[in-house]
Amino acid sequence: MQNENKIKISDMPQGERPRERLAKYGAEALSNAELLAIILRTGSQGETAVDIGNKLLKKYEGNLRELFTTDVSELSKIKGLGFAKAVQLKACLELAKRIFEYKPEKNQVRSTQDVVNMLMPELQFEKQEKLFAVFLGTKNYLIKRKLVSVGGIDVNVFKPKEILYMAVRENSSAMILVHNHPSGDPEPSEDDIKITKKLVEAGKVIGIPLQDHIIIGDGTYISMKERGII
Repeated sequence: MQNENKIKISDMPQGERPRERLAKYGAEALSNAELLAIILRTGSQGETAVDIGNKLLKKYEGNLRELFTTDVSELSKIKGLGFAKAVQLKACLELAKRIFEYKPEKNQVRSTQDVVNMLMPELQFEKQEKLFAVFLGTKNYLIKRKLVSVGGIDVNVFKPKEILYMAVRENSSAMILVHNHPSGDPEPSEDDIKITKKLVEAGKVIGIPLQDHIIIGDGTYISMKERGII
C-alpha cells in the first residue's frame, strides 16, 4: 500500500518537476538523478523516474562514467529500468560522447592536445586496451584514425609492417600512435617504449615518420614526444 501512495512526478507542483525546472533554470540547476529522470521519462511500479535515477547513481556509487561502459543487457537487469529505458539511456550517453569527438574531415592536427581531444572521450572509459593509429597528410591534416588492435599490446607480437602498410595505403605523410591504459595510469611500460622505438625506426625506412605515441589514462595523458622518448 505504501507504493500506491507514493508521489508521482505528474503530481508534483509544476515548478518542482524536472522538465519544467530545466526549461526555467537550465540543465545545470538539476541534480544527476533529475537529469536521468528526464531521459527515462517515466517511473515503474511505485517508483518515480527520479527514484530510478537515484537507484542508478547508488548502484554505481555516483560514478556516471560507469554508465558509459555498462552494456544494455546489464542495465536492463536493474529493477524499474528494463530494456526500453536502458536503450534510451545508452543512446543519450553515446550522443554525449559523439559531441566531444573530433570531426576528422575538417581538422588539422596542430598539437598533442588536438589528438588527445580526438580520442580521450572514447578511450578514457575503455576497460580494454585499444591501440589507434592516426594517419596525417600534408600540413598535418587528418586523413583517418584506425583501430589497430584490442587487448594488451605485446612487443613480441607487434608488427610495425601492418601499421606501415595502412599508412602507405592512406598516402600518409606521418602518423601518431594512441592507446589507453584501463588502469587510468598513463605511465608508459617497457613494451610501450620498445614498440614506439620499433615503429620510429620502421617509419624512417619508408619515409613516414612516427610523430608521437600518446598514452591516455583517466582524464590524463602522456606524450612520448614531450617526454623525449621520440
